Amino acid sequence: MAIESSPAVKPDKGWRVWWQLTRPHTLTAAFVPVLLGTTYAMQTHKLHAGLFAAMLIASLLIQAATNMFNEYYDFKRGLDNENSVGIGGAIVRNGVKPKTVLSLAFAFFAISVLIGIYISATTSWWIAAIGTVCMIVAYLYTGGPLPIAYTPFGEIISGFFMGVIIVLISFYIQTGTITSGSILISIPIMILIGAILLSNNIRDLDGDKENGRKTVAILIGRKNAIILLGSMFTFSYLWIIGFIIFGHATPWLLIILLSLPKPIAAIRGFIGKTEAIQMVPAMVATAQTNTFFGFLLSIGLIINYFM
Repeated sequence: MAIESSPAVKPDKGWRVWWQLTRPHTLTAAFVPVLLGTTYAMQTHKLHAGLFAAMLIASLLIQAATNMFNEYYDFKRGLDNENSVGIGGAIVRNGVKPKTVLSLAFAFFAISVLIGIYISATTSWWIAAIGTVCMIVAYLYTGGPLPIAYTPFGEIISGFFMGVIIVLISFYIQTGTITSGSILISIPIMILIGAILLSNNIRDLDGDKENGRKTVAILIGRKNAIILLGSMFTFSYLWIIGFIIFGHATPWLLIILLSLPKPIAAIRGFIGKTEAIQMVPAMVATAQTNTFFGFLLSIGLIINYFM
């Protein structure tokens, strides 16, 4: 992680230590795909509330566990200190033992497995196999000998598994099938989740480069990475517009245009900035783009369901 030049961040206390360890600002990346896959399924099938709740909780736990693995392994590799930007800080700022963080991450995985057994028993045991692969990828994102986060493939792998796969699982457990529409509507979420990772890598470019990472932002440079980020935003909105034009979805999905100020703010927030702390608002706006875009997309589907 890039190092902030400002004074040390004050440590959290009590329950806030554990809440910040989950990196709550990232949890919407798990919530949005589940909501979208479920609301898209509702267009043709009755909602199974129990499966929706189970899928949502499991996804949130896996995302939180992934963040904890990130915290643990970045600390073990010497990448984080008490001034690092964008971390939970439980280890370096709040004195939580590294093994405690690692154990909690595996505990979250274990709970997810139990929930996954319920989902699989109710729907298909193929879900268990796919879920296992998702958890392995979540661990390998920062764990293992060659973490995915250290390569140029972090954005596309995270986007695919958190976007496409979670949307499709959420859709499948409600409908028992996968359709071309469910695949197509997952694409912009994949892109926007990848954008969150890209924005993180733009912010941390200098520090990551010093630590030997080979992220896309490092390989193409900060300026081109910002252009790529803008292109990803543009593609996501145009994709949904095309989805509507070609008759695959209701015009109510145009409600996503209300979220346009967020990607605009994100790009403006990155341009001309070089210090990690200066780019935090832009990274927040990028995460909010995914949240608002996905949430509004789901609202458009819900409106269409009741119309």
